[in-house]
This record gives sequence, structure tokens and C-alpha cells, in this order.
Amino acid sequence: MTILWQPSAQFIAQSNLTAYARWLEQRLGLRFESYDVLWRWSVSDLETFWASIWEYFDVQAAQPYTRVLMRREMPGAVWFPGARLNYAAHAFRHARDAQPALIAHTETTTHRPATVSISWSALRNDVARFAAWLRAIGVRSGDRVAAYMPNIPEAVIAFLACASIGAIWSSCAPDLGAVAALDRFRQIEPRVLLAVDGYLYNGKPFDRRALVAEIIGALPGLQHVVRVPYLHADDAPFNVRVPETRWDEVLAQFTDPPSLSFEPLPFDHPLWVLYSSGTTGLPKPIVQSHGGILLEHLKALALHLDLKPEDRFFWFTTTGWMMWNFLVSGLLLGSTILLYDGSPALEDMLALWRFAEQTEMTLFGTSAAFITACMKAGVEPGRACNLSALRSVGSTGSPLSVEGFRWVYEHVKREVWLAPISGGTDVCTAFVGGCPWLPVRAGEMQCRFLGADVQVFDDQGKPIVGSMGELVVCQPLPSMPIYFWNDPDFRRYRESYFEVYPGVWRHGDWATITESGGVVIHGRSDATLKRHGVRIGTSEIYRVVEALPEVQEALVIDLERQGGEAVMLLFVVTRPNVTLDDALRNAIRKAIREQLSPRYVPDEIIAVPDVPRTLNGKKMEVPVKRLLLGVPLEKAANLGSTANPEALTFFAQFAQRRTPHKA
Repeated sequence: MTILWQPSAQFIAQSNLTAYARWLEQRLGLRFESYDVLWRWSVSDLETFWASIWEYFDVQAAQPYTRVLMRREMPGAVWFPGARLNYAAHAFRHARDAQPALIAHTETTTHRPATVSISWSALRNDVARFAAWLRAIGVRSGDRVAAYMPNIPEAVIAFLACASIGAIWSSCAPDLGAVAALDRFRQIEPRVLLAVDGYLYNGKPFDRRALVAEIIGALPGLQHVVRVPYLHADDAPFNVRVPETRWDEVLAQFTDPPSLSFEPLPFDHPLWVLYSSGTTGLPKPIVQSHGGILLEHLKALALHLDLKPEDRFFWFTTTGWMMWNFLVSGLLLGSTILLYDGSPALEDMLALWRFAEQTEMTLFGTSAAFITACMKAGVEPGRACNLSALRSVGSTGSPLSVEGFRWVYEHVKREVWLAPISGGTDVCTAFVGGCPWLPVRAGEMQCRFLGADVQVFDDQGKPIVGSMGELVVCQPLPSMPIYFWNDPDFRRYRESYFEVYPGVWRHGDWATITESGGVVIHGRSDATLKRHGVRIGTSEIYRVVEALPEVQEALVIDLERQGGEAVMLLFVVTRPNVTLDDALRNAIRKAIREQLSPRYVPDEIIAVPDVPRTLNGKKMEVPVKRLLLGVPLEKAANLGSTANPEALTFFAQFAQRRTPHKA
């Protein structure tokens, strides 16, 4: 593939990866002639590699570990047994008191300025206040705290306070409807809920007071609510059933900031619960650990994104996407993190680029879809904005096209390091992405991450290079889920990742490892929907759509394309004597928008006579997706395993009538 950028000798010499390689030589006598050799060592000597990450980053533990990896099998690997530490303690290790820890911009300026800067000392004081309040109302280690919050400083403060005392954090963005939010939070039964009363997006107000009241009323075990006035000035409580305190009143209870202490926790103590959806049932509540996330994010951010204390680190995200958690971990390296709440297209497609100029952003993280939208809008950020501070651009969420790669170099900045990454909520990191030693090739991610034994399997489950196959991980990573909430026998965990290849993590992406060692991601290989970087299970769509009286059944397919775009098609079987007309289409869109999120509204809604099912009654989403991607019927599905093969035949004929969408 075409080389678009080469790191200079100075760029390589000043990289964190070079500093780490020098340390390995001095400390362990190890010398590596290339990145590929370094990566192969990191996965062939897994224990020594992760011990080196612990030592190189000087991880502080109240109690040392007894060994690196006690059990290697997946799931169930046990990392650093005996160690006691705290993620939040490391978030303040490199604090520079007068310097900004975070800079936040919001479109919702009803009760706050558009942009605020919070110093490290102010952040520490507010985290200490909120942690003291949590303790005062009886929140203890292991209790859950949920947040229905946008990407604002209060969310960061509350998360760090929870982590400091060992409470377990979970958040979702306020664009989720009550059904979707409750599908997540009801599983973990939070003791405390933080919520905003509404927000602005693209200039339009979204009142959330009634919806929050509904959420509060349906959460068992909820004992306290923290209300964050964001859109409204009134003081009316959300729901009188549960005691409620305003955010400013919480902090005002401690005029003199208490000292910030950090509970020493086992390495595998739960840090947060993230949500990723399968094709059936409720969203999977993924639990990751203090120690696992700490080590993985130190490695990924420092060695692969080359993040340094002087950097200003941004990713356009909501609190419902793992990239928010990844962004907050920039604090672990002493970087200033940049938060943005609002539309990326406010006024025009230059909104985020103007934010980059305003904040002197050094790392601009976004999605392939955003880059594609900028291309279509014809904007030229490099001409319109002063991006002299910008050193690198990151992209994730869906594959970035070759044209997207070229656009960055032609219209953003010629001398910039473009480093797309790919991983997932399931591990809250990337498996593949950037390397400051390697060239950038159009359409290709530079490398497999250190310590991540990423392979691509063919149909026989054998590793291949140069051809497309299933992306798998053959050895454990510290940030893999320690478990799913309410899954004591690991049944759902195993079904999610290990059913196809026992003992090997199947991620659900189609990928190619190139001869140069890079990686190309071709899109999702399973039926999970992924819109704007956020996954949702098909079952969530079905619960809403099939609740409409006119709808008998539905099938939803998300077709990802290399251009950074995805087309979501919703196929509907109506009840007898009902026609899928514009009125019903609008009713379906309205239900999805209000009960789930506007991001999950399909691009097309199409009437079909039947939905194909397996012999045991499961909807055949993956075979239909393969048909729509141009795979012949005989290769897309086994008709002998289909309860109603005529339904698959219909989709095969439908696919032939349409212009094929290629992943």
C-alpha cells in the first residue's frame, strides 16, 4: 500500500517507544532490531513483557504481586495476584498543580461558560470532596455508582472519586432513552445515580427530567441521586422517591477540601462496568479491573499513541463509549485531556477543528465516519484553522478508507502522524493501531499492539497472513473482562468470545495481517450493530420495533463499508392487512429515536414477507448480512439448517437487485 508518511529520525528518537526499548536493553539486556521483533518477544514471553510494563512505568502498589500470571487460560486468567493498588492514585501521580488537567467545551451554555479549564489542584480538590461525600452517605468498596451524564468535567470528577474508594463506575450518555438506560443500569443495581436534567445538541434542547424520573423509579436498590443542573435553572427534584442532592451542594459541604486518599485494592478489583451488546438478550455488562486497565492504558497510550505529559489529548466521544474511559486515562501520563459535549457539526464541519485550534490540541481523536463527513462537506481544516500544535490524528469506530487517509494528509496537515486504532469495548483498548517507528500506509493500521497476540484465522482456524479472516487473540490481556456482571459460571462470557475457538478470543472482526506487519480491518463479522463507534445488540432494536402493534417481526442488518460509513437496513414483517407506508416508517423511526437513541435510526426500512430462522428459532442475521455483502446463497448459509429456506431465497434475490455493499 502507498506510504503517506514516514517518521523522521528525530520523531523516532523522541518517542516513548524508543525510551522503553533503551530501558529494556539497559535493564534486561534485550535489544530489538525492529518493531516486529519487539512485538514477537512481547507475545512469546508474556510474563516478562508485562512485568517490564509494571517496572518501566513504576506502578505503585501498597502490596507487591507474587507472580505475573497465575493462570493463562481464557477466560479466567489471573494477573498479578497479591498486588494491591488503585487506578485513581496513578491518575494523580504526574499532576502539575497549576497546569490544566482538563479543558472542557460544551454546547449547553445555559449554566456554564462554553469552555472551562480545570487545574490539577482543582481537580484533586473536587475529587476529594465527592469521594468524601460518597463515604458520608455510606458508599463503600464494591458498590455501584451509575451516571446518566454527557462528556463534562463532573463525569470525570465523579468517576475518579468512585475509583479512589473502590466503588464501581458505570455510565451512559443522556441521548439514550429510558428503555436502553434501564437495560444497562438495572443489571448492576447502582446505589447512587448521577444525572443531568437535559442538554443541547446542534442547538436543539433535549429535556431529560421526565425520563430521569422514570429511570429512578425503575432502579431497585437506588438510595441517592445527584442532580446536575445542565439545561434548566429550576430546583424541582427528579423523583421524590429517592433522596436527591444537587452537584454544587455536594461539593459545598466541604469548604476545606479533605485529603484525597486511595483505597488499596486487589489488582482484579472491578473498576467499571461497560456495555456491549450481543445479538440476543440484554447488553453485556463487562467488568474490567483497576490493575488490568491501568497497565493496558499505560502501554497503549504511552507506547502506541506516544502520549506525553505535555500533550493535549482529545477524542470525540460520549460517556457511553469506551473511548471516554480511554480518554480519561490520559491523566495517567500527566497529559491534559480535552472534553467536548455537543454536535461535531455545530455551525459547520469545522467545529472540532476550531476546538483543536483553541486548545492547542496535539492528538486529535475521532471516527472514520467524522473524517468521511468532513470529506463530503469539502472542508479544509488545515487552511481554515491553525493546527500548528497538532502532532497526530487518531481514528476508530469503523475502518478508515484509503481516501480518508489521503484526505488527512491533503487537507489537515502534511506532517502529521495518522494512527487509526481498532479494538473494542470488550477490552477497553485497541488490539492494533499506531507505532511511532513505522510508516503510515494508506488504508492500513501500522501494527499489532505489544502484548496482544493478535492473529487472523482462516475457515479452518489456522493463522494466515495476506488474506482476510477472523481476528482473534490467542493469549490473555490484562484488560480483558474479569467477568460479566451476574454471570457467575462464565456461561455468557464464554459464549461471547470463546464459542467458535475454545481458549482463543474471537473478536468478531474481519481482518487481514499484511506482509509488512500492518493490519486492515474490514468490518464486523458478526451481527452486532456499530453506529458512530458505539455498539448495540440487534435485540435492543427488536424490543422497540416489535412492540409496535403494526409490526410482526423485524430483522436489522448493519453493512459497514471501507469508506467509514455504515448503512443500517431494517426489514419489517407487518401484521396481516397492514401496509408498511410512510406513516408506519415514521412511527418506527420515532420509537427507536425516543426509546433508544437517534444514532440507531435505520437508513432504510423495507417490507419483507418473512424473516429467516434457524431450526432452533434464531434469526439468521449473519447469513443475511453475508448475502447483502454479495456472498452467494450456497456460501452464505446452509439451507438444511434453515426452518424457512424460502425466506433466505427472498434475501438472496433482494441482494441481487441491489448494488452490492462491500465491507
